[in-house]
Amino acid sequence: MKIEKRWIFAFLLVSAVAFAGLFWPEKATDNLKTFNAVDTINYADVAWLLTASCLVLLMTPGLSFFYGGMVGKKNVISTMLKSFICLGVVSLLWVVVAFSMSFGSPIGPTINGTHYGIIGNPFEFAFFSHVAMNPHCSMASSIPFILFALFQMKFAVITPAIITGALAERIRFISFLLFICLFTLCIYAPLCHMIWHPNGLLGSYFGVKDFAGGTVVHMSAGFAALAGVLVLGKRKNSEHIPTNIPFVLLGTGMLWFGWFGFNAGSALAANATAAMAFATTTICSASAMLTWVFFDRMNGRKVSALGACIGAVVGLVVITPSAGYVSIPQSIFFGFIGAIVSNKMVYWKKLKQIDDTLDVFACHGVGGIMGMILTAIFAKGENASLLYGGWSVFGHHMMALVLVSVVTFGGAYLLFKITNALIPIRVSEESENMGLDLSQHGEKF
Repeated sequence: MKIEKRWIFAFLLVSAVAFAGLFWPEKATDNLKTFNAVDTINYADVAWLLTASCLVLLMTPGLSFFYGGMVGKKNVISTMLKSFICLGVVSLLWVVVAFSMSFGSPIGPTINGTHYGIIGNPFEFAFFSHVAMNPHCSMASSIPFILFALFQMKFAVITPAIITGALAERIRFISFLLFICLFTLCIYAPLCHMIWHPNGLLGSYFGVKDFAGGTVVHMSAGFAALAGVLVLGKRKNSEHIPTNIPFVLLGTGMLWFGWFGFNAGSALAANATAAMAFATTTICSASAMLTWVFFDRMNGRKVSALGACIGAVVGLVVITPSAGYVSIPQSIFFGFIGAIVSNKMVYWKKLKQIDDTLDVFACHGVGGIMGMILTAIFAKGENASLLYGGWSVFGHHMMALVLVSVVTFGGAYLLFKITNALIPIRVSEESENMGLDLSQHGEKF
């Protein structure tokens, strides 16, 4: 059997990473001023963040079931695998360089004497150098830095996994692997740094609020999905019946369960903020689920399990950027308005024409946008939102919304083009007709 050179190169690349790790020098953190002593650790916070990290990891297999149940029978395994493989690809990439690019010392402009970052120093935490048991002074100061890095890794893993739903049933597997590497390094890491690093340009200087990833995760994935659909083009047969609705229900349950770690864990401590984020997360999702099914019925569509699941996930997306900043009644409104807007986008004819297979942009992209706008209006705490007199914060959020939309869409479009130039991104017509399960993986559902 002839093996393509690209697969040999991929194996050699993984081999190089494995051996490079053996010889990468370990560096102590005890004497660095940026780290606290180990005895400053809060063990309640450690227990909660360990649990939250497990919950967020569970979301990626949950997403694979959620997507896998919605595609045609010939593409279930390939769709699920593209989400699941992110656990391997992004985890290694995160350890080697992406965490350092996300949370390393800022590289960016100096404004009023303070250095604000666009991206982190890629060498500072390479191969998790300095990432050990000591807590970082300015990033999660009550838990080991290694735990903070692993918690954030789960966010990086699920972001490109979200994109897969838009590209299902026609993207080549090896091309997808290359794209998610480029996306993580060129789009996710800089955006993560600008929003969540203590000296990030958008979060620190402009005061943009994103509690758990509405901008960093969902908007970036949504606009990247839109770019990918435009580069790939429509499927040869865009009509199909979802293969396994129980898979979708199972995946939704796993996502909802894991989202408590996603949102409540983003408090980075076992505290009152985590409890409030836990509550707003589930209430917003409940509100969105009911709104979706009732709104479907009002528009002459039947109440479906698929609709209930999509509505629940949209609610989880919408509340993500503000989970720790808003009240319970406000979270009900978030779910209500977010579900209506996303529902309208799902059935918008112009969006249907470009063939976003599983409506990723309409749910995650638009849900992230709605969450960001609502956060700028309703969020409490430092940097008051519009409702509490924060006109400048609202303006900065709108500026960031436009900036993130343009950069993530344009950047992803360019990365898809680069990927396609290196490895053709779309499967052949014969492979598409056969189904990607058999043609790409030699397996059958």
